[in-house]
Amino acid sequence: MSKTRFLLIVISIALLSANIVLSQTAKYFETPPEHTPATYLWWNLLHYKISITPDYSRKFISGSNEIRFVTLQSDSVMRIRLQQPMHITAVTWKNKKLAIVNPDKSTYLLLFPSKLPVNGEQSIIIDFEGIPAEAHRPPFDNGWIWQHDQKGNPWISVACEGSGASIWLPCKEAAYDEPDNGIEFNITVPDTLNAISNGRFMHKVHHKNNTATWQWKVLNPINSYNIIPYIGKYASWHSVYNGLKGKLHCNYWVLNYNLTKARKHFRQTDTMLQAFEHWMGAYPFYEDGYKLVEAPMPGMEHQSAIAYGNEFENGYHGKDFISGSGWGLKWDFILVHESGHEWFGNSLTAARDGESWIHEGFTKYLETLYTSFVFGTEAGNDYATGTWKRIKNDAPVIGHNTSDVYYKGSAMLHMIRQIIGNPAFRDLLTGMNRDFYHQAITTSQILAYFNHFTQKDFSKVFEQYLRTTQVPALTYAIAGNTIRYRWENCVPEFDMPVKVTLGGNKEQLIYPSANWKEISLTGSPSITLNRNFFVTLKKAE
Repeated sequence: MSKTRFLLIVISIALLSANIVLSQTAKYFETPPEHTPATYLWWNLLHYKISITPDYSRKFISGSNEIRFVTLQSDSVMRIRLQQPMHITAVTWKNKKLAIVNPDKSTYLLLFPSKLPVNGEQSIIIDFEGIPAEAHRPPFDNGWIWQHDQKGNPWISVACEGSGASIWLPCKEAAYDEPDNGIEFNITVPDTLNAISNGRFMHKVHHKNNTATWQWKVLNPINSYNIIPYIGKYASWHSVYNGLKGKLHCNYWVLNYNLTKARKHFRQTDTMLQAFEHWMGAYPFYEDGYKLVEAPMPGMEHQSAIAYGNEFENGYHGKDFISGSGWGLKWDFILVHESGHEWFGNSLTAARDGESWIHEGFTKYLETLYTSFVFGTEAGNDYATGTWKRIKNDAPVIGHNTSDVYYKGSAMLHMIRQIIGNPAFRDLLTGMNRDFYHQAITTSQILAYFNHFTQKDFSKVFEQYLRTTQVPALTYAIAGNTIRYRWENCVPEFDMPVKVTLGGNKEQLIYPSANWKEISLTGSPSITLNRNFFVTLKKAE
């Protein structure tokens, strides 16, 4: 190991330790990414109180968002995002209307009459309305979903992960800054319909005009794109899962004519929760409960209110095209994958654009861990390696829009698990979910954590699999009873250990580098690569 790499590891461990301490002691400790606008930096988001009234016939919504915040610096210009054709009609602060500047199609600058004092709690009320963008292939395109169910009843929701919540909601759209104290969401609909959302149901208020307002409350921080209404003719039931933090209240909302088959199909939820709590520790949102809501989209990871649209079938719409191993037909892909995002995506959130592998790579790998937990290690290995056929190597994982954020990110985690073993890998995941609980994190922080926890250096593994499109080649040559080997097609100083079987003997870890190494064998020399490593085996020419 070079002195430079050793120093980098020491520095990363020191930074990691400091970060953990600060996260435990400073309520508002959040790290904005570079190039964050100054109009975001001076204030920290505390709470949203959202009230909306959707009009199904006009595809129109109106409402308000009361934003509570604390000032970190003294300033007077606040940035809020709301995308056209939605628009802000008024902003109120201390019973006064604020001046508004709208420099582009999605940015509003709110002008306070003077600079606000540091460390003061403030609140504003933003009134808004309009016909929001409409999604036609949710969640693959974004916007409001105005559909009807098989009985002709309105069925409404939103998909906005890609576009951001500002496609319909005026908000601070910054992944690093979630409302520390959660949200309240009030949804007014015709009293013949149900309005479901994140968190716990508080109450329902009936109005004289044949409408009703449903109030939901989230106590934990939440990504703005996860704040979602589901409106329709629903039926529901409740169960309790006895988990690592006690009683987890689980609620299920499905279209009323699907109640019988849904109750049967969703029995696998307890197994999913058991598997994920085994691998990663307690479900991150006990205070807000766990919820599955039938939705007019295939699925989405909406925090504490998972969108479900997989037709109550195992696999993905009844097929295992993700892995082709057959194991994917043993469980419901949407239920498992989207619920996995509660840990990676919702509790641990990528702080920077271009690092979505933190959400998708980890959660894709949770499918393998679930399969291993329920059906055994080799079944999990079948599933994991089956997904690798979907790796395109069309662009590096970090900083690019590629499906490899799912499959290649997952492959890297699978190899690290092979290297450190199941007990250590489980401790690693539970440690991450403990020490980065409800935080926005970066790839650099994850790498530092891996290195610190395992006392191994995975810097070059992360660089190879997340920042290049190269597939490392384990190159070998046989001369007499000697096998020589080294890494090729890789970043400088790539040093990932790999499992092989040499000469028909017991499988072992070897430690190739860019330079030739050799092993002498007593029997007939041969080399077989363990299937759980996403590398190629190449005979030297």
